[in-house]
Amino acid sequence: MTHQPPIRIGVLGTHSTGKTTLLKRIQMELRGHGLTVARTGRLAKRAAAIGLPKMEHHTAASTEWIITQGIADDIAAAAQGADVVLADRASFDALAYYHAALEYRGEHSHRLERERLRLLASTQAPKYDLLLATVLDPDVPVDQNHDYDHRYRVLVDRHVHSLLADDAIPHQRVTSDHECKIRAIERALQLCLREAAV
Repeated sequence: MTHQPPIRIGVLGTHSTGKTTLLKRIQMELRGHGLTVARTGRLAKRAAAIGLPKMEHHTAASTEWIITQGIADDIAAAAQGADVVLADRASFDALAYYHAALEYRGEHSHRLERERLRLLASTQAPKYDLLLATVLDPDVPVDQNHDYDHRYRVLVDRHVHSLLADDAIPHQRVTSDHECKIRAIERALQLCLREAAV
């Protein structure tokens, strides 16, 4: 028995810009309309749990693991028959974190390695029906429970949006503004309800 491919919505952006909260709100709205929703995520924590570096210490290996694990999680969620798959940290997110880590450390990766990882991430871009890219607002205070490096957060934000622009990947920017978040949630809801009705 074959299932219709799920609607895929991905979110990416630097840390503590509301990615997970945004997806939780979308998930709640979709379930309220009777759609089955699978949400992937926690990739960086899972990578760290097996000994891979994260944040400003990202390497090519940790980046590749996060991208490929995200792909595997997406396939698993779709195979379970969900109407919608919400990806917390779409593939280009990991690439942006890696590029930011290199810049933060003043290092350069081998050109072929960079191209290989970019190609790997770009293979996933056409799978997303909607990409939401959060925007860093320097005026919003960071959760005091996290000890984030401000310079690294800014670098990740810049790399996320430059990667999307360089590859002309369709996406919707989501700022910290309440109305902007509501518009993103409404767009996701309209997309999913329209596709579910087809």
